[in-house]
Amino acid sequence: MRIAAVIPAYRVVNQIKDVISSLPDNIGHIIVVDDKCPDFSGKESQKINDDRVVVLYHDENKGVGGAVVTGYKKAVELDCDIIVKIDGDGQMDTSYIDRLIAPLINNEADYTKGNRFMDFYALRTMPKIRLFGNSILSFLLKIASGYWNIIDPTNGYTAIHRRALDKLNLDRLSRGYFFESDMLINLGIINAVVKDIDIPAKYGDEDSSLNIVKIALQFPQKLIKGFIKRLFLKYFIYDFNMASVYILVGLPMFVFGIFFGIVEWLDSIINGTVKTAGTIMLVALPIIVSFQMLLQAINIDINSIPRKDR
Repeated sequence: MRIAAVIPAYRVVNQIKDVISSLPDNIGHIIVVDDKCPDFSGKESQKINDDRVVVLYHDENKGVGGAVVTGYKKAVELDCDIIVKIDGDGQMDTSYIDRLIAPLINNEADYTKGNRFMDFYALRTMPKIRLFGNSILSFLLKIASGYWNIIDPTNGYTAIHRRALDKLNLDRLSRGYFFESDMLINLGIINAVVKDIDIPAKYGDEDSSLNIVKIALQFPQKLIKGFIKRLFLKYFIYDFNMASVYILVGLPMFVFGIFFGIVEWLDSIINGTVKTAGTIMLVALPIIVSFQMLLQAINIDINSIPRKDR
């Protein structure tokens, strides 16, 4: 199989040459995408005497997602079967590439990604704020993407097979740091099989352009939008099953119960009205029944994680 490595390059001028030099011989093409780097990481990559290296330049900064999409398109142009995405800052151990791509070669998965959380020693070296943020984002992304079995969904050390890449609309994927999350949401829509590979991260003195505050403000709304998109396409367009029924009936009933309960509660406070048992039941029953329906829908969603047929 033809294997390519895509490296988005932005402010990694001090690490990019070591990353490229560490890539194994089975990588046929090394695609470096200089994302309008002010330090000229692309030019630094061109200094390496390696025929596999192809350097692409952006006229404007498009974000890590935009750089990876450019790399993916070039890999498709080069007729590659498997594309590994690896950062240029040296945090990803390239010795694990064979382990990362093995499930793709053996048709056990369509997309693989690193999992940093199984290495407790490596976790101790991870910045605490990043560890906490990853834990929260990981849980929210499980809900949004439907990959409830994935431990570290925000990990950017990934590999994808051409069979899955061809089904994705690359031009519609997020261009910023939400790219990895958006990939999982869209892979969930096309029922691609995703597998975790235990790979510890390395944290050194590299500069990070990641803005924690900006991510905390932008990610929740994007996750909600992605979640709604996945539910609509997966359970109402591409398929219709009992989860669709539970959502269709349970969600409006739950909203009604909450809204009606708030109205009656405010009325009792403002006007001093004592509510009857019938009114209380009219509030409680829809909430209880709808909550059970939504739990059943979640259970169906968990059990419908894409898997390879044996």
